[in-house]
Amino acid sequence: MTIRMDSLIKAITAALDTVEKELLGSSTNHGKRIAVLCAKMGKLLGKNTKEITGLTNCALLHDNALTEYILAARTGGHYDSTMKKHCEYGQRNVDALDFKTNIKDFILYHHERSDGKGPFGIHEGQGPVEAELIAIADSVDVAYHLQALKPDKLNSVLQNIRENTGKRYSRIAANVMLEILDPAALESLKDDVINKTAETFLTPWTVNIEDRLVLNFVSFITRIIDYKSVFTKRHSTQIANMSWFMSEYYNYSLEEKSKLYLAAALHDIGKLETPAEILEKPGKLTDEEFLIIKKHVKKTRELLNDIEGFDDIREWASNHHEKLNGKGYPFGKSADELDFNSRLMTCIDIYQAVSEKRPYHPVRNHESTMQILYKMADNGEVDRNIANDIAAAMAPYDGIELPSPSLI
Repeated sequence: MTIRMDSLIKAITAALDTVEKELLGSSTNHGKRIAVLCAKMGKLLGKNTKEITGLTNCALLHDNALTEYILAARTGGHYDSTMKKHCEYGQRNVDALDFKTNIKDFILYHHERSDGKGPFGIHEGQGPVEAELIAIADSVDVAYHLQALKPDKLNSVLQNIRENTGKRYSRIAANVMLEILDPAALESLKDDVINKTAETFLTPWTVNIEDRLVLNFVSFITRIIDYKSVFTKRHSTQIANMSWFMSEYYNYSLEEKSKLYLAAALHDIGKLETPAEILEKPGKLTDEEFLIIKKHVKKTRELLNDIEGFDDIREWASNHHEKLNGKGYPFGKSADELDFNSRLMTCIDIYQAVSEKRPYHPVRNHESTMQILYKMADNGEVDRNIANDIAAAMAPYDGIELPSPSLI
């Protein structure tokens, strides 16, 4: 089975847009606009297809470390006003993906300035030109919201770029940006057409679901999602690992294990839209707050909806709050609408959420966690047979984190 890796990256980018909006005030489809602009500039500079693919993937994922950065800022960790750590973490994360093409320092230096006044103090030409392209596209879009820019305002934007050439923007980046940024380009960046534009300029990329890259990408995804809150820093990671572990317990094929593993990693991607103050509220949520929490599942489904070949993965990821008795959310599905892996995902999610520390409960051991899961089975909410299997399989790991598939 193959998956469209480019479509998956676009889904991750759409989720990251909500994080960037929280931090920097950028707007919807920001990542896609940066990627399209970089593709156009890269082509103008004579980059080949492989080089442009590496550039556009980094453009799409240039802010992949924002959740980690925001959490550090809120918890007194590695915060710095220059966002240097954000760049370091982001480059580290994409390096681990092993794109099979050069992406060295593309994200690391995407906040540098031509005059050397960026986070790392390097001047134009001292880093890769790809970083300079991402930098100018990112800066201009954040400042001017290009998807909504009126054509009669374009000249002032172009003039600003000219005035900042050799200061904020490198000469190479500024020259190609000035050449591509015209009224037709603005039209192609509007929210109602950006997906079509992205399909035109971004190269399709398929990967076998069993490829090592997919396993690496799971770690990448879970890091982004889990750093949304101090209380979920290992949640998606452990659910993904537990899904793989239970897949082995059931003797699934490698393809089926990989599909479930990816679904588990993505199950809470919609939660990137949920405000951290709600995720970390120590007391009971209000009805309004709970409604906001519940929206994350629909958002997960929405983000995964257009990825070719993702039908099973989308269902397993977005059914994790459904219950057999029809009292789950967001759709109130009943037992006959929930396949085995959807039921399994629900049980795994409950097991992990109940056992880990949250603002409203302490860490629980295996026995205490199973008491809650069994009670839910008695109430007709979850599958009793799956609960029995988890009880047997997880008993030896009481209080111990499950390793990633590379270590199993």
